[in-house]
Amino acid sequence: MSLTGTRTPLGEAVAACRDALGEVAERQPGFLAMPEREELLRGLVALEAQVVELRMRVLVASADVASTHGARDVAGWVALRTGADPGRLRSESKVATSIDRSWPRVGAAMARGALSLEQARVITTGLDALPARIDADARRRAETDLVAYGTGDRPGMPEGGFGPKELRRLADRILDVVAPEIAEEEDAKRLAALEAAATAKTSLRIRSLGDGLTRITALVADPVAGRLATYLDAFTSPRHQDPGSERLPQHHARGLAFGTLLEHLDPTQLPDHGGDATSVVVTIDHTQLTRDLGTAGLLDPSHDTDGEQRISAAHARRLACTAKILPAVLGGKSEILDLGRSRRLFTTAQRTALRLRDKTCRAEGCTIPARWCEAHHLNPWSKGGRTDLADGLLLCSFHHHREHDPTYTTTRLPNGDRRYHRRR
Repeated sequence: MSLTGTRTPLGEAVAACRDALGEVAERQPGFLAMPEREELLRGLVALEAQVVELRMRVLVASADVASTHGARDVAGWVALRTGADPGRLRSESKVATSIDRSWPRVGAAMARGALSLEQARVITTGLDALPARIDADARRRAETDLVAYGTGDRPGMPEGGFGPKELRRLADRILDVVAPEIAEEEDAKRLAALEAAATAKTSLRIRSLGDGLTRITALVADPVAGRLATYLDAFTSPRHQDPGSERLPQHHARGLAFGTLLEHLDPTQLPDHGGDATSVVVTIDHTQLTRDLGTAGLLDPSHDTDGEQRISAAHARRLACTAKILPAVLGGKSEILDLGRSRRLFTTAQRTALRLRDKTCRAEGCTIPARWCEAHHLNPWSKGGRTDLADGLLLCSFHHHREHDPTYTTTRLPNGDRRYHRRR
């Protein structure tokens, strides 16, 4: 109700819709004939578009509501009062603002139920991305064409128009229609910008869950994801499965294939880091090696572990079949029985032995894995120090700089770790 006790036309329309729907709340659509249900489904989609369009218009016009109630925005206020999802309302507000400022034909198509919110979002996103140098006439033609693609108001188009997926492709190429003389140049700029943005946002996080599983969360460019999917699907092809075996869900099959892919990598083609970062060191007691049961240690498998992860002896034997797997067989007192020969200063074998012994940076409290650390002489080589295991230890780059920084004092702790303190 309005402040005067009478409804506005907009309020009357909303009330009439609610009243009408309330009257049929108990009706069961399952008793309707199929043609009636088909028509009902089409009508409901159109009605939803009209309701959303009206809500978007009201959201755009209601900044004073948020201000009056001290809310961050009107979407937040509506969500608080109605239990609606504020994220969804803010997303609608973004589309509504774009329509209100620049693209009235999109709003008009929604108002008559011919465009869904998803279609409108794709169209406005594409139109907003048009280069500033094209003129107003080209912008109007682009809007008109994309709306027509979405509503199906062109001969030979599918009933109901194109969906969001097809509209996205059409929006990406709309310059070919309205401004072909600059389309190729602008497309190259757009792709370069997308690639740069994808590179800037790329990330990969590895976090052990503590139950034998590790969560890997990645955000990568589309071509990288596509290449990975292609490689994984090569291992999950039905041709590679036993005819009688159970088909695994795709996500499960790809997860297993990821491990297989890593085992098939050629280590000789991978770069070294500190001489041996691409080697996997497996430690196993000699008596365990000859038994079917037992455990082994996989040295610093990920950045967030404590330096060594326990694996089964069977898993260790399987890994030993892969190139650049270094089995470190330990005797009864855990002394290294077979690790390789040392022929020059801090060779790969020596660094591997340091990794095996230290597991992480030896600075007090530092958990940087050994594979990312640098070998340090306890007694400087320039002052007669020896390059052997007893005279070396691993430090991450940060603490290695502290070790050689004259503004810090270094204390050797009873367990051999290093403690640093700035000189007064």
